[in-house]
Amino acid sequence: MGILFVGDDWAQDHHDVYLMGDDGKRLAGGRLPEGLAGLARLHKIVADHAQDPAQVVIGIETDHGLWVQGLLAAGYQVYSINPLAAARYRDRHHLSGAKSDAADAKLLADLVRTDRHNHTTVATDSYGVEGIKVLARAHQSLIWARTRHGNQLRDALREYFPAALATFEDLTSRDALAVLSKAPNPDKAAKLTIKQIVIVLRRAGRQRNLEVRAQQIQEGLRSAQLTAPTALVEAFALTTAASVSIIEEMNQQIIELEVGLSEHFGKHQDAGIYRSLPGLGETLGPRVLGEFGDDPGRYATAKCRKNYAGTSPLTIASGKKRAVIARYVRNRRLYDAIDRWAFCSLTNSPGCRAFYDQRRESGDSHHQALRALGNRLVGVLHGCLRHHTIYDENTAWAHRTKTPESVAA
Repeated sequence: MGILFVGDDWAQDHHDVYLMGDDGKRLAGGRLPEGLAGLARLHKIVADHAQDPAQVVIGIETDHGLWVQGLLAAGYQVYSINPLAAARYRDRHHLSGAKSDAADAKLLADLVRTDRHNHTTVATDSYGVEGIKVLARAHQSLIWARTRHGNQLRDALREYFPAALATFEDLTSRDALAVLSKAPNPDKAAKLTIKQIVIVLRRAGRQRNLEVRAQQIQEGLRSAQLTAPTALVEAFALTTAASVSIIEEMNQQIIELEVGLSEHFGKHQDAGIYRSLPGLGETLGPRVLGEFGDDPGRYATAKCRKNYAGTSPLTIASGKKRAVIARYVRNRRLYDAIDRWAFCSLTNSPGCRAFYDQRRESGDSHHQALRALGNRLVGVLHGCLRHHTIYDENTAWAHRTKTPESVAA
């Protein structure tokens, strides 16, 4: 028998599967439960129609999870189909807009039967890099959550305690949290003495300039400000105390995750290469590694890696019209890490700085120049990984440096 094509439309508690042969005719199908029992039933159905697991091609709209790991462990060819691509494929065959799980399973089976050459199989990253990815994403999510809570705290203080906003630029800093925890309302804050503030700052971890910083904080908290009614102040003070406690715990968990992330990152064989690149440290390095993965065959060229990162420009051409725009369908976590990486590299690499300045002089905005620099750095990273060499400033940027001879010519 030829190749067996399987469409797997997954949900949290079940999977709709559809099996077809080379001719597109239905061989089997049905709904399977999530978990070990469902996977065992799928193996049994597949075994009735294929003897070699390598002859089984599966299309599914995800690339991770225990179920996908089970499919890969069985030796099947598993294609991760982007939901947007599946939706476009659906429109090619059905104009009514009708949709069902069973129909989507058939659609995925048909897609990998006819169009799998336009898609890629699930990457076989090492478990080590999968662990780094889990930690890096959790760390990044906590930072984003802390930012949201910090914004909520800022909105609350604006309603009843504007002096705190003028005193603390960063409300998630240890100084701000320590003082607001001690005095969450304007009256209590205004009564704080220098000695009390020093004690609070010392307990929060500050070791230098205690007296000077305490004086600045006291002056800021006692500055003239608009006042809110007492009932509102008391209510907002309670919400502020709650927000401060949440942010303090987030700060502690972020620190603990950073320690674990650094340990896991240091054990990876490519850690030295990532660390050698300007701007990549113990936080951005693991993020970039985790999102890119370490499957050596995942990115055939530097262009493929840049496209996945979302840093390469997108050309739209039709007739006499042609436009080059940024990619907006991309891995948001990876793109954020690369944007920060490009910014950090400006103070660590003369070549990066010169490239950025050149883009700015040519008319690019700050973010456009950073995106172009990030695109260039992704290409450099690809070359370093491909040749198993650490970053070298001259190798990366010498071809862009103008020599006196070239300028004279």
